[in-house]
Amino acid sequence: MAHEIEVAANGDAAFFAARQSAWHRLGTTTTEAQTAEQALELAHLSGWDVRKAPLTALATGPDCEELHLPVAGKYATVRNNPFTGKPEPLGVVGKVYQPIQNEENTELLNTLIDQSGAHFETAGSLRGGREVFVTMKMPEHMMIGGVDQLDMYIAAMNSHDGTTPFRFVVTPIRVVCANTQRAALAHAVSTFSIRHTKSAKSNIEAARQALALTFKYQDEFQQAAERMIQETMTDTHFQRYIDHLFPAPAKTASDRVRANHQEKRLTLNMLFSDAQTNHEIRGTQWAGYQALTEYIDHYAPTQNTPWTNTKDEARALSSLSKNATNLKERAFNHATVERLGERQASTTKR
Repeated sequence: MAHEIEVAANGDAAFFAARQSAWHRLGTTTTEAQTAEQALELAHLSGWDVRKAPLTALATGPDCEELHLPVAGKYATVRNNPFTGKPEPLGVVGKVYQPIQNEENTELLNTLIDQSGAHFETAGSLRGGREVFVTMKMPEHMMIGGVDQLDMYIAAMNSHDGTTPFRFVVTPIRVVCANTQRAALAHAVSTFSIRHTKSAKSNIEAARQALALTFKYQDEFQQAAERMIQETMTDTHFQRYIDHLFPAPAKTASDRVRANHQEKRLTLNMLFSDAQTNHEIRGTQWAGYQALTEYIDHYAPTQNTPWTNTKDEARALSSLSKNATNLKERAFNHATVERLGERQASTTKR
């Protein structure tokens, strides 16, 4: 993920970590960030002054002169580059869009520190400043079934190019293989989004009021995981599970598509039945779900993007993509064999 992190011409990186990252060796590694303000300063996220500027189009006139034509209702978001101090554009937005400064969520993040005992883990700038993030690690990890360790992280993410809202996400990481897991639990809130509008500041206040839901999510995730690790999943049930998530190709599909599907099945079966990462939880519904998340994060095919140069970088980015997180959420919801059977029975009746 090295080429997602913003890097200055002199090699300085807009990134800070409390420990060395498994994905790159950029930025400042320190344990000194005790407040959100310190984390932003260490990651070169302070003083950007993100603002809107009227958007113009450059055109050539009848006499070959340059014309700057205003684009109605469109604006460029502009920041001060943290390394050069010079203004630079980040994206194109509409009339109602209001920038949320990197500093505007510091009060919320500091409240998390005070109420939960979390500490800052990472902060950084991605895609040339278009996206920024701050993550915190909860002080205590979870032990699912007494054998499988999960750490809980809180991530605040924002974009300055109009592509995403400000998001506040709770995510559990499995230590043994560093899976990024997002599970959609009924009656639990794992994501709080704030649109870039005039009401953004009041909504950040609402997010602070919703902290109790965040910690409720942690409790409910552990309870659901405990139920899953107590339930058996046979090889037959696991086949049904992956068939539900990855339906067989159509009869008209090419040989290549069929071969790729078969390879995917073989890899998933290996992760469920033989992989060392599932040794302590083998034969459980929790193992079935973990096999799926491990496949997405470490085995699924990936392609390079304009922001990645190697397969490892592309995989790191892919595992955090919307498609990957949505699939993990579906996998969690379908991991219980009884619920899966109920859905299939319902489908048959129809």
